[in-house]
Amino acid sequence: MCETCGCSIPGHEHPEPADTHTVEVLKGLMSSNDHAAAHNREHFDRSGVLVVNLMSSPGAGKTRLLEQTAAGLGGRLNIAVIEGDLETENDAERLRRGGIRAHQITTGSACHLDAHLIHRALHEFPLADEQGAVDILFIENVGNLVCPAAFDLGQHLNVVLLSTTEGDDKPAKYPVMFRAADLVVVSKCGLLPMLDDFSVDRARASLAGLGNETPVIQTAAGRQPDITDWIAWLEARRAEHPATAEERAPATQTA
Repeated sequence: MCETCGCSIPGHEHPEPADTHTVEVLKGLMSSNDHAAAHNREHFDRSGVLVVNLMSSPGAGKTRLLEQTAAGLGGRLNIAVIEGDLETENDAERLRRGGIRAHQITTGSACHLDAHLIHRALHEFPLADEQGAVDILFIENVGNLVCPAAFDLGQHLNVVLLSTTEGDDKPAKYPVMFRAADLVVVSKCGLLPMLDDFSVDRARASLAGLGNETPVIQTAAGRQPDITDWIAWLEARRAEHPATAEERAPATQTA
């Protein structure tokens, strides 16, 4: 259980109404996080970087998708990754071996990243280096379909991976996570011919049952990768995103 999201606060795990102290602790926690997230977003906007919060259950294929994303972009966009895991630098090291700039955050017992952790990471992980400015920063959140959705990190977009190996009813089971998604990526679709318990259509119906119209795309990032739709979505979102603070500001009239 997590010490930083409230899920370990006595009374929070039960359906009964929380006491006043618990409510105040949770309100203070979220207010502090939201303040830090707003600060992060201002920093990202000044730097002209598009930030994508990548969330999923453990093993859904986030790191593998990022490896293939760098290859699929072919140098057209400069990407970097902030990795979140409870322990080890395994995923960050894996990305670095593939030539991707990556910074690891180890959370210890925390089951998600929060805005304060991202803020501290940015002091050690500048959004520009000798290879140029970052176009897209991915925040690969801790593998968890519950707590990460509740914490604003200062990101611009939320992407949730739904692996074909974990069941097509996940949107119904974890509605908070999937309602927060700007895109749902069905991952490991190369396995679909071998699976009889996952239907992309049922997954779409489960998502639609939440009352939102989140787009769904399919990817395969294994030995025979197919991430065409994912790359197109990313490039379109990057093209829509202002590159600099000056581009967002109204043009100055000169005499």
